[in-house]
Amino acid sequence: MSGLDAIVVGAGPNGLAAAVTLARAGLSVRMYERAAQIGGGSASAETVLRGHLHDVCSAVHPLAFESRFFREFGLARRVRFAVPEASYAHPLDGRPAAVAYRDLDRAAETLGGDGDAYRRLFAPLVERVRGVADFTGNPLLRIPRHPLAAVRYGLAAAEQGSALWGTRFRGEAAPALITGVAAHTILPLPSLAAAGAGLALGTYAHARGWPIPIGGSQAIADALADDLRAHGGEIVTGHEVRSLEELPRARAVLLDVTPRALLALAGDALPAAYRAALERFRYGAAVAKVDFVLSGPVPWRDPAVAEAGTVHVGGTRAEIAASENSVMRGGLPDAPYVLVAQPSSFDPTRAPEGAHTLWTYTHVPAGSAVDRREAVVRQIERFAPGFRDLIVATHSRTAEEVAADNPNYPGGDIAAGMPSMRQMLARPVLSGDPWRTPAAGIYLCGASTSPGPGVHGLAGWHAARSALRHTFGTRVRPDLSPDD
Repeated sequence: MSGLDAIVVGAGPNGLAAAVTLARAGLSVRMYERAAQIGGGSASAETVLRGHLHDVCSAVHPLAFESRFFREFGLARRVRFAVPEASYAHPLDGRPAAVAYRDLDRAAETLGGDGDAYRRLFAPLVERVRGVADFTGNPLLRIPRHPLAAVRYGLAAAEQGSALWGTRFRGEAAPALITGVAAHTILPLPSLAAAGAGLALGTYAHARGWPIPIGGSQAIADALADDLRAHGGEIVTGHEVRSLEELPRARAVLLDVTPRALLALAGDALPAAYRAALERFRYGAAVAKVDFVLSGPVPWRDPAVAEAGTVHVGGTRAEIAASENSVMRGGLPDAPYVLVAQPSSFDPTRAPEGAHTLWTYTHVPAGSAVDRREAVVRQIERFAPGFRDLIVATHSRTAEEVAADNPNYPGGDIAAGMPSMRQMLARPVLSGDPWRTPAAGIYLCGASTSPGPGVHGLAGWHAARSALRHTFGTRVRPDLSPDD
């Protein structure tokens, strides 16, 4: 291919979304991916044993149905999903688990006397789920298209992200359920950014649920790649780009990389002030990942937990906050917060009959070389006695190894930059168009840009639309819908 219009570096969900959008606009597009496999944060592989499929990073996809990019792309028509009746569950010691069923009223019933208060918190957001998704899927500097949804969401986040977070509830279950989902962010608790993310994810849980791709998260990346190729795009794998000067000539270059990587790739092509702003961008704490092959399903003490695709293990709100805040201070808590996904309970393609796969993360300081396998097993065993006896094989990766596998996760930071309130406003710089760099034709399109981490494709979609406006001179938004 010669006379390229656009090059995209990095074939993660955002890079693929950018490439698809540009190709759908009729441009010639080539992608370069460092790894032998496309997908980045949505890749799947047999990491533990042959015949047992695990997701390399993201396993459950709350934004698969709510991301505006995925809605326009028609992802739900291209990929088969299992959608558990319970989006997530939160086991507790000595009492029934709290369960975030898709049915908000049913979820409230698991929370005892706090059920009505929980329903009052989430009902206005669930009723305005598209407004919440639109507000959180765009730079916070922009005027929201759904002001009432933005206001209701902001007020709820201000409550749950401050010292007021305990005023609404009287028991332990509802606060734990909210804190478990807010802790996905790897941020101090309470904090406004953590509460905002948790409330958005909770809203999606009670709207259309948290879907699990049949055949692994790789199915999402493959659907994007198939569409790109169908519209003339090319993907080159196993090719690491070390400098923009290595690339063929193209009118636009979109980079699904971190600001740190952009500085290394672009060198003096960027103005000094912009380089200084990128150098101020901060990366956050990290994850250590442990995948399991099991001889049976996890024996949760409360059987209701098995109904959920995702489980937040860590105990009460106070315990989770103490654990996460310890990580923020550089500690390794004895009783960590553990994020658990059990996709083989809903997708039989993940493991041979009778066997199960289990996916877990726990949070650790950036760059940690400590193997957290035993801490994870011990914490799950706390709520699922006999779990240890079901383990057939494990594959554990430290934060240091997570970073080595994917340069977009500096120090093991899978958010590609701390998603604090400051860095959600300026991601990576304070701008209404944060994807466009001052260098002509160069754009950032990864999770280090707005709207931040998650498998949603929005950063790539926004970056591609910026490139279409500023480099290719069109405001026409390409039709992304499936070809019938």
